[in-house]
Amino acid sequence: MPGHDDRDSTDEFADFETPDETNETEDWDDPDRSEQEPEIADPDAPLNVLGGVLSVCGRQPMTGFFRDGCCATGPSDIGSHTVCAVLTDAFLSFTASHGNDLSSPRPGFNFPGLRAGDRWCLCVSRWAEALRAGVAPPVVLEATHEGALKRVTLSDLRAHAVRRA
Repeated sequence: MPGHDDRDSTDEFADFETPDETNETEDWDDPDRSEQEPEIADPDAPLNVLGGVLSVCGRQPMTGFFRDGCCATGPSDIGSHTVCAVLTDAFLSFTASHGNDLSSPRPGFNFPGLRAGDRWCLCVSRWAEALRAGVAPPVVLEATHEGALKRVTLSDLRAHAVRRA
């Protein structure tokens, strides 16, 4: 057969050198080797506004459009729930006054109601409205989906970023 290699399968690695039994030719376990295998990230993982893999926003209470704790989005997420915010009393009052009462429990929807300090995936347009009104809650950049950048600037998000201790 043209192009067929007549070597048997035991010879398939014959062209490669391997260390001998005493490991004298190369130290394969050396942690300082300059050619470490790169860590391969999931190419389909959603990204945050900083370009890294999207982190969990909150699970107590469970947030996210998909109720998986993350501010991921998709075609069915019309509101673009992409901003991971640490809620404040000022924001909760603001959003309630604009028709979206997030503080009241809704047992029929398994919704406990939110309070200041909870992390929640907000619609980017509501966060932008709150920004213009001077009541934008702090955001967790690592857990804010890159899709938020279609409506707000990274500069505005950074200006409201949660400060790490």
